[in-house]
Amino acid sequence: MWRIEAVLEGRAGNMMFHWIPKQGTQIMLVLFLSFLIGLEREEQKARSEQYRFGGVRTFPLLGLLGYAVCMFSAGNLLLPAVGLGVVGALLFQSYRHKLERSSLAGMTTEISGLMTYIIGALVWREEYWIATTVTVIGVVLLELKTALENLTQRVPADEILAFAKFLLLTAVILPVVPNQTFGSFGFNPFRVWLVVVAVSTISYGSYLLHLWMRGRGGVLMAALLGGAYSSTVATVSLARQSREQARPHLYSGSMLIASGVMYLRLLALLAIFNRQLFHRLGWPFLFLALVAMAGGWAWARIPDAGGSAIEHAFRPRNPLEPGTALLFGAIFVAMLAATHAALAYLGRPGLFGLAGVMGVTDVDPFILSIAESAGTLTPVALGAGAITIAAASNNLIKGIYAYGFGSGKSGKQGFALLALLAVLGILALFV
Repeated sequence: MWRIEAVLEGRAGNMMFHWIPKQGTQIMLVLFLSFLIGLEREEQKARSEQYRFGGVRTFPLLGLLGYAVCMFSAGNLLLPAVGLGVVGALLFQSYRHKLERSSLAGMTTEISGLMTYIIGALVWREEYWIATTVTVIGVVLLELKTALENLTQRVPADEILAFAKFLLLTAVILPVVPNQTFGSFGFNPFRVWLVVVAVSTISYGSYLLHLWMRGRGGVLMAALLGGAYSSTVATVSLARQSREQARPHLYSGSMLIASGVMYLRLLALLAIFNRQLFHRLGWPFLFLALVAMAGGWAWARIPDAGGSAIEHAFRPRNPLEPGTALLFGAIFVAMLAATHAALAYLGRPGLFGLAGVMGVTDVDPFILSIAESAGTLTPVALGAGAITIAAASNNLIKGIYAYGFGSGKSGKQGFALLALLAVLGILALFV
């Protein structure tokens, strides 16, 4: 029964639209969209004592003007362009009048008038989705005036520059890098820069979260964000901070948490660059991450007699410096060549030995070089073993860093926890 009623309702709707001309529907849409903009401007006009152009009547008229001009033009863009110039001249006169009354006058209302004229033209060209989207975005931006202006006070100028560097790395440089393979070890400039972009993006995301948190969440939150940024840097920073507070359980547990997040970071990179390695190491690395994070949290909850911890335990640097990106790319290419040479001339022992040595520094370039070559130049099983050894070696080195840079108890506990995580990492080879 409900199907018959639905069909009848659909036919009634079709009949209704059959009696309404297409131009009538378009005019109603123009009036609706223009009225939204005019209503928002009328609201601002009522709040302010200063002169403002237009309101709930003027903006619908501008939209209808744009629609009518396009209808008369019969597809020729000259007449709509002339109409836009006339409307712009009218709005310019309004802006001059506004400047005579106040030197701080803005142009938001005048720009909204031009946009309303264009919305009418878009509807005539049957670009309904674009016209609606432009209207909605325009109204949202007009309503968020205070919030957006306050944002400029909360975001420092150097962070805006940092985001510009991020766009430089991703949207400007990456598309023009040649996507071609050179040499016997598979050097591809595009893939190399894609690796740089992926690592920088993850680190930059952690960096932005740290700035947004502004110390909230204390040492444990700093460990989580630091692990996503660089677990080695976070471990050294936490170890140095432990000298200022007698909280060995808190700081050593936080070091373990940072190393647990490292495994999640590695899984994210492997998911991007080598799905075979991701499927092979997914469950072991996820297990190690959960064990380290849960164990570190439980260890950090053991009470110490040193009082509350200092909040700003980890202060990351902006990871988007062009020089840093170029250095990372160069190290990655060197690791790619070294991995190929070790496998070609030294075999399995040579590759595993290189993996153990690479744990002394940042393991990302070496692990990503394995991800690039695994399945082609390097067997997947061998690559998975090398990555596991490199991560375990890095955990052991971080334990040594914790012992060397941390306070007595914090350093010993951090070394013990990270060494235990390294042993568990080696056991993952047998999994």
